[in-house]
Amino acid sequence: MNLNIIGYGIYLTLTTIIIYRVGNICYNNGNIFIKNLLKKDIELSIQINKLLLIGYYLLNIGYSAITIIQWNKINTELILIETISKKISIIILTISILHYSNIYLIKKFIHKLT
Repeated sequence: MNLNIIGYGIYLTLTTIIIYRVGNICYNNGNIFIKNLLKKDIELSIQINKLLLIGYYLLNIGYSAITIIQWNKINTELILIETISKKISIIILTISILHYSNIYLIKKFIHKLT
């Protein structure tokens, strides 16, 4: 049995769950943050937050699907676990970098406007 196929399934399932859960948490909490920054226009803050969520989903799910191309042949279960762990940790690191860079850029942009 080809362990790569099993690894792809496990990896895509786990990353999709992680991306979805983190996206919803960031969307709900980010709504309050952006509304606080854009006190004058609540509707604009809601739409900005929705656009950030859509961009987040597209970027992360696309990135996680593209990383499958770089996988080597998996011969043992140990290599399967190592590969999945490494790839998922890269996705989590990417998500955290994107989250904090978005907060920084939005805050800097809003302060420039005011």
